Amino acid sequence: MANQEPVSQRPSVVSLPGQQRTDARITELTAVWEASVRATHKFLSPSEVQTIKQLVPPALRQVPQLLVARNANQRVLGFMGLSEQRVEMLFVAPDSRGTGVGKTLLTMAIRRYHVTEVTVNQQNPQAVGFYHHMGFQTYRRTMTDEQGAPYPLLYLRLETE
Repeated sequence: MANQEPVSQRPSVVSLPGQQRTDARITELTAVWEASVRATHKFLSPSEVQTIKQLVPPALRQVPQLLVARNANQRVLGFMGLSEQRVEMLFVAPDSRGTGVGKTLLTMAIRRYHVTEVTVNQQNPQAVGFYHHMGFQTYRRTMTDEQGAPYPLLYLRLETE
């Protein structure tokens, strides 16, 4: 785990406007997406990952707000896409999981962008647990994902006091 950042070293998070979403940056983020999905979405077959991967670059280009977390050496540790008050995507590099990257991104999204909702695959228990730990509660469940595949989704809202 030589690449793992110390917990005490917070990543820098920047918003990446559309004009800064170059092909090289999209490729870099797609690689983080793929590594993260392979580490956490064990319910997807390799061919399903490859099929979904084709949808990632356009989604990264189109999401209204894209936040990228980097270490001091500018390596991408994770990223988050937001639309209005909804998390559309949150992926953390496998060697950065458990170091506070996801919490840093989500906390910024809640405080700065007033995020209150997220949808997560039920078959990704680490993500479900993370969002519950961060104060989100399930309010709806579907038996399939948005493409009609047999992957149940949980819809969560941030519980405010």
